[in-house]
Amino acid sequence: MAFVLVLNSGSSSIKFQLVDPNQSATDKPEVSGLVEQVGEPLGAITVKVRGEEIREELPIPTHADGLERAFGIMHDHGVGPTDVEVTAVGHRVVHGGRLFSEPQLIMDQIESMIEDLIPLAPLHNPANLDGIRVARALLPDIPHVAVFDTAFFNQMPPAAALYAINREVASEYDIRRYGFHGTSHEFVSQQVPGLLGRDPNHTRQITLHLGNGASAAAIANGRAIDTSMGLTPLAGLAMGTRSGDIDPGIIFHLVREAGMSIDEIDNLLNRESGVKGLSGVNDFRELRRMIDEEDQDAWLAYNIYIHQLRRFIGSYMIALGRVDAITFTAGVGENDTEVRQDSLYNLDMYGIHFDKEANLVRSKEPRMISTADSPVKVFVVPTNEELAIAQKATVIGDMAREAGLFN
Repeated sequence: MAFVLVLNSGSSSIKFQLVDPNQSATDKPEVSGLVEQVGEPLGAITVKVRGEEIREELPIPTHADGLERAFGIMHDHGVGPTDVEVTAVGHRVVHGGRLFSEPQLIMDQIESMIEDLIPLAPLHNPANLDGIRVARALLPDIPHVAVFDTAFFNQMPPAAALYAINREVASEYDIRRYGFHGTSHEFVSQQVPGLLGRDPNHTRQITLHLGNGASAAAIANGRAIDTSMGLTPLAGLAMGTRSGDIDPGIIFHLVREAGMSIDEIDNLLNRESGVKGLSGVNDFRELRRMIDEEDQDAWLAYNIYIHQLRRFIGSYMIALGRVDAITFTAGVGENDTEVRQDSLYNLDMYGIHFDKEANLVRSKEPRMISTADSPVKVFVVPTNEELAIAQKATVIGDMAREAGLFN
């Protein structure tokens, strides 16, 4: 059996999976793991092999040390990258800027281009790049493929992609709406036409990726025409710890009146806002418990979250003109029945006939939660970004071998 090693490298962590690109979206990976607290006095490596969990705590000075030891643990259990057939390594890269609308075989020039994009994603692209360089050094004879979070939104119409600011300033500093969670939105939206029994080229849909980070997308005939996140993942919906859309003047006000620095405002809006900033928690299970105990801050946080979500659903229905499906995915979208019900409450006049009983069904399979006669169908479709990356990496890896670049 052939596998793809999927890597998601963060500033102090590396997530990885060994994925069969032909598996179903709900199948568990052969191997998964996490290297965490890289650069801290004490780190940890957790590897799961066919359900068995192996954990080691040790200093992990660098990403290279962590990944090398993770490969060693995998090798001890017969599933290291050199023990099984690994046909490609797929790397999640957050920001592809205007340069990348498709996955890319990683050569030295592509590395340099990803490095050039660091100003657009200073927290993410450097870490992604570290993972690429470490993995290429450890596995030099396997095709490495970059899959970009922003790629799916690269070709959005200018009216949706551009901001109403001075065009020369925007051009010089690459300011536009890039969008994120693109791998998830694309993966989920590709499953919807089959659930509808419609031609993908004649399907209009709204996808809602609702996790700790959250984004919405409007997709017409397989192409994204709008999305809620912008130049950065801070824009759009209210999220677990991020504010989502705010009046830009708030930033100037905080600088002038509160004497806050740019870094302090960055931390406020990215890590101390959203549901957490309003209620003190960002886990929706804890938020639900607080609401049940009649905590007014939690109730307000939830209502703001739902209000923002409904605003985007409504605006995208207008942008699309006709909507065939609305789909929920990711942690909150797949598991929180109240969020799904409340975000679509009382929208029968717009062709959305919600089925409350179907919504309560727990399943890891794609499922419909609208009535059978609803003009706009509503689905829950589990996302699997790792599988999507593995499938894309397989295609590029096969092309690289056919071109004689790898054996």
